[in-house]
Amino acid sequence: MKMSQLFGSRLKEDPADATTYSHKFLVRGGYVRPVSAGIYSLLPVGKRVIAKIENIIRQEMDRVGGQEVLMPVVLPADLWVESGRYQSVGAELLRFSDRNNKAMVLGMTHEEASCQIARTEINSYKQLPVMIYQIQTKYRDEARPRAGLLRVREFTMKDAYSFHTSQEDLDAYYQELHAAYERIFRRVGMKHVVSILSNTGMMGGSVSHEFMLLADCGEDNIFLSPDGKSYKANREVAVSGLKFERTGEELPLEKVATPHSKTIEEVANFLNVTPAQTGKAVFYSTEDGKELIFVLIRGDFEVNECKLKNVLGLNAIKFADDNLIRACGAVPGYASPVGIAEVPEKVRLVIDPSAAGTVNLVVGANEEGFHYKNFNYGRDMTGGLVADVACVREGDPCPVTGEPLVFKHGIEIGNIFQLGLKYSKSMKVNYLDKDGKSKPMYMGCYGIGVGRTMASVIEDNHDDYGPIWPMSIAPYHVHIVALQPNGTESGEKAEALYKDLQAKGVEVLYDDRGEKAGFMFSDADLLGVPFRVIISPKTLANGMVEFRTRASRDSEMIPFEQAADVLAQRVRAELDRYL
Repeated sequence: MKMSQLFGSRLKEDPADATTYSHKFLVRGGYVRPVSAGIYSLLPVGKRVIAKIENIIRQEMDRVGGQEVLMPVVLPADLWVESGRYQSVGAELLRFSDRNNKAMVLGMTHEEASCQIARTEINSYKQLPVMIYQIQTKYRDEARPRAGLLRVREFTMKDAYSFHTSQEDLDAYYQELHAAYERIFRRVGMKHVVSILSNTGMMGGSVSHEFMLLADCGEDNIFLSPDGKSYKANREVAVSGLKFERTGEELPLEKVATPHSKTIEEVANFLNVTPAQTGKAVFYSTEDGKELIFVLIRGDFEVNECKLKNVLGLNAIKFADDNLIRACGAVPGYASPVGIAEVPEKVRLVIDPSAAGTVNLVVGANEEGFHYKNFNYGRDMTGGLVADVACVREGDPCPVTGEPLVFKHGIEIGNIFQLGLKYSKSMKVNYLDKDGKSKPMYMGCYGIGVGRTMASVIEDNHDDYGPIWPMSIAPYHVHIVALQPNGTESGEKAEALYKDLQAKGVEVLYDDRGEKAGFMFSDADLLGVPFRVIISPKTLANGMVEFRTRASRDSEMIPFEQAADVLAQRVRAELDRYL
């Protein structure tokens, strides 16, 4: 492709709303153009990168026995009603009615659609296991799209669905997909990817892993062991190795006045204790607002709402209002667990081990202006559910090694789930076993955001001037920059090299525009092609061309007569690194 004919332009200025490198460079480099909030068009160079990412994904999915299908974007709501997600998923699922007033949705994921296919095409254990996958458009009505392709509303995803006769078979295949994902992210050129234990969320199931690119701009919070291998978990499900052992003498419960002291900090300062010597009452309610959830946690910890939802088996919770708190016998700001467990029909009480395992805590007294000193769980109250609902903190001991946990930010680029029977039971996705008995299939699902992968590669491979594309997904392999090409030997030699490289199967971008050198080099940096060849009257006077890699400012001279062969060999060698 010649730059004089390339559709799309490079921009000098960063987008006003850009906060990440990928957002800046995808727009400035002419890869994407915004259409609306969270909705983008792909321009030719962006489409070339995406196509190469998709090709790598297809190769690896086929390698583990996947078969490609294509399911609709528009789906009948009836399928989502069958699975139960039509009611449980929030406003991010776009619901609408067609002209016949039939309820429809735009697919944000395709578990239901894959179940519909499976129950029509699979009837015997002899057909299992099987995995189908697609690369398809999705729509998620994201409330706050941001960061270019990292958080969008319309996006392309590779989603795969496997079906099995047993949990054991699913377990084994899950490991195969995990290895396939590791190969995919290595082949597209990402160097800082970790697989972490994660929350199953709206997808459901029992086991889930997320593949995270470690990046400062990432919105996900990750905890790692210092070696980066022994323990890896999303903040939503991370646990620490802290042990709460009740030591010391249990002192008598004592009510004390604490005027104008409601917060943990105010109470601790007034009574001259540390937050770790207090018990914090945190109130939530069920989504319908009818049931109070009382969490007692030590004052130096925060409640992990994801853990709390999981232990209670709830899809959603919200902060409780003061009226509900008072109706259940507690006083906002001075709430106490003492006596609350006596009314279990009104309150779901959860005690974090940090509070259950610490002696002589300061807690509320359920009376305005008063607290209890020396509260001890098991003596001053019993009952409730003791469960870990605390957020892990940086520096807490690793549950595997005991060393201080390290906190990192990450971008989620892929996820895999063991769905088990969650969808197959409710949607009657059954097969006949060897004895002719009907049984539900065990399921797994596996997703990769394609556009997000392109953006994440930039986050992992860039400098201050633009992306540094890995050869495996670069829009072109070689970028020829001809200085003073019009009517000179530079133009003739550049044209000849352009054709020779194409004949050797090398993908070439040729800047034939004859612009000023600085302008062309700036565009070349934004395009990020791995190999660059500069042809000028000065180099040709010595029979040479100048060669550079995008990742380095160093250069070398190559004889023009050997340039096509040398470049083709280097391109092939570089491509081989990503196989």
